[in-house]
Amino acid sequence: MRPTRAASALVAALLAACGFGAAGPGTASAASVVLPHAIAATRSSDVPSGAEIYQKRKQLYDAISAKTGLDWQMVAAIDQYERTMSRAHPKSRPKKDDAVVGVYVSESDWSGNLNPDPDDDNPSSIRFFYGIGRDGSGDGRAEREQDEDALYSVAVQALKQGISDDDFSIGLWEYYHNTRAVQRILQYAKMYRHFDRLDLRGSAFPLPVGHSYSFRSTWGNGRSWGGYRIHEGTDIFAGHGVTVRSTCYGVVEIKGWNAFGGWRIGIRDLNNLYHYYAHLSGYEKSLKVGDIVKPGQTIGWVGSSGYGKPGTQGKFPPHLHYGVYRDRGLVEWAFDPYPLLKRWERDEFKSLRNRK
Repeated sequence: MRPTRAASALVAALLAACGFGAAGPGTASAASVVLPHAIAATRSSDVPSGAEIYQKRKQLYDAISAKTGLDWQMVAAIDQYERTMSRAHPKSRPKKDDAVVGVYVSESDWSGNLNPDPDDDNPSSIRFFYGIGRDGSGDGRAEREQDEDALYSVAVQALKQGISDDDFSIGLWEYYHNTRAVQRILQYAKMYRHFDRLDLRGSAFPLPVGHSYSFRSTWGNGRSWGGYRIHEGTDIFAGHGVTVRSTCYGVVEIKGWNAFGGWRIGIRDLNNLYHYYAHLSGYEKSLKVGDIVKPGQTIGWVGSSGYGKPGTQGKFPPHLHYGVYRDRGLVEWAFDPYPLLKRWERDEFKSLRNRK
């Protein structure tokens, strides 16, 4: 059965918000390619680290890309979203320490709700009971905790409606039943395509460390304008017009006026964290929603906007309000960014000293 017009319209809006066009990735026969035996290395009990983990993931993504027709960036985006959910819900989504992928599928979803064997790894009987488990490695078994099988199985579910951007997005929605999940995966794929690499680690302090500024932990302090609430962030006081920089690799999710935050901008990173910069005096002119940014890139300037209608300025000293929120799937929760800010500041000072 084809999706409803409402679902199609919702997906179209998400695609537009994420900056996607109508064209989708190339196609390939799902039955014509078998994952290379080299992928078996991902079953090792050794816990990979650093560059090794990215190499193993890239090898896996390329192999699944060849089998499904999805580009490796989209395969990586699915896995990264799954990884962020597993990190946000470690008790309900347990993963082995040596797992290369972040995908988690419950026993009942994998083998089928009515399957009498929750550990079933026979692809035929799993299909009979309408489980999603598939053999991605070509070894004749569909093992829930095997990296290739798990990621391939979720990719196949997302491809049920087709491989074009529109159809694939509808497939994602039908699997996750969550518009946030669709948006995140599209955002991640866009970032991977932009930089054409997996390793997008890196950070920057939101203000140039050479400037004069001051900050302390203000998390949880009371605020009264617009009704009592707690302060969900850290205020960094600096002169009007000091450069504000992206702290991460990410995609611009929100830009514009907010009665509390004034001129503000929100950036989503690959760890599903939302970085919130408020009270700006202005934005970098070329920056728009859907743009990709990197650590240290100028996004705006310190100001004192907010606490009123659009354009309100000067109700408090100029400063940057910086907040961080973690997406847990259906809701987002703020957490204290002060420890991150201190670490980023320390790292930048160390880097500057090492250059001398």
